[in-house]
Amino acid sequence: MIFEADETNFDFESHRSKALAEYQKVRPLYDQFAEIVRRILKDCLRRQNIKVASIEARAKDLESFANKAAEPSLENPNLPKYKEPIREITDLAGVRVITFLPKTIAGVSEVIDSEFQVLERRDKSDILNEEEKFGYQSIHYLVTLRPNRIALAEYEPFNNLIAEIQVRTILQHAWAEMEHDIQYKSVETTPKSIRRRFMSLAGLIEIADREFQAVQDEGLRLMEEARTSVQEGRLGDVEITADALKAYLDDKMYPDDRCSLWSYEWMAGILKKLGFTNFRQIDECISGFDDDSLSRIVFGNRQGQLTRFELQLIAGMGDNYLNGHPYADNEWYIGKTRNSLGEMEKGGVTIRHYQTPAQEGKCDK
Repeated sequence: MIFEADETNFDFESHRSKALAEYQKVRPLYDQFAEIVRRILKDCLRRQNIKVASIEARAKDLESFANKAAEPSLENPNLPKYKEPIREITDLAGVRVITFLPKTIAGVSEVIDSEFQVLERRDKSDILNEEEKFGYQSIHYLVTLRPNRIALAEYEPFNNLIAEIQVRTILQHAWAEMEHDIQYKSVETTPKSIRRRFMSLAGLIEIADREFQAVQDEGLRLMEEARTSVQEGRLGDVEITADALKAYLDDKMYPDDRCSLWSYEWMAGILKKLGFTNFRQIDECISGFDDDSLSRIVFGNRQGQLTRFELQLIAGMGDNYLNGHPYADNEWYIGKTRNSLGEMEKGGVTIRHYQTPAQEGKCDK
């Protein structure tokens, strides 16, 4: 709908009211459309194993739409910026994808490119630099549903509707939320002292995003390096971590998908408290003890991977296993451990008394 008026006497309030009345009729449809886009993104990201912090969807609220519909044109302030607000305002359906790390944005972008018809892609950081404004970095897409989806009855009502998808990191999102309360937007009109603070904050957010990404990249590199060292038998080079412990036990005992990452974290912590510093020491401690045999002697059946590993440690360390163990003061755990030792001895297992370097140091003192 085009709202015509004399250029020198344009009725902005009437234009605003008419646009708002028209939008009120179709807003429920845009609300549904935003949810459809959110659901498609959520399902596709899950299938691609791309982890994000959140995916939000909304139809533009009425007041925000009305205000935008009544904005004057930059070229001619006597006329509205949007002659046909319903058609020209492109963020009536909005979806926001918030990632944890910058690299994830690339994965989200690939999903958007493959699942939607992309009409426009804008990098807001480039726009802010061009316009010399402060603000948050973000990638904005204008998309429609692809023809193969529109052909389906459930999607046909959304034919030709446009949605805006914003993609940014959680730190960029924090800046965006704070920006609502920041009054200074233009570099030119900002006092120098405030400008310096803005620049410092922008730099801090960028550095923090980079460093979080670097930490993850380094962690993944170390994990892969540890797995390779375990497979090649260079156990003295492998620091004790949950992932390295899983790689070590999977190599020795075969994988056990029943064990959670938390369980490996817990056991890695126990190993460190006992004084182990690398997997060569652990390998020396449990060498010669068959995990399956120990499990059947103590429990009468084959237990899970970490339980069998704990029995190997108990057999290799004897009473030393309780030294430094966080449950060393727990009567139930002491009894359980001693019972396991007793069952092993009755089953003909020769118990050793391996001491970790930390325990040897205590004995020397």
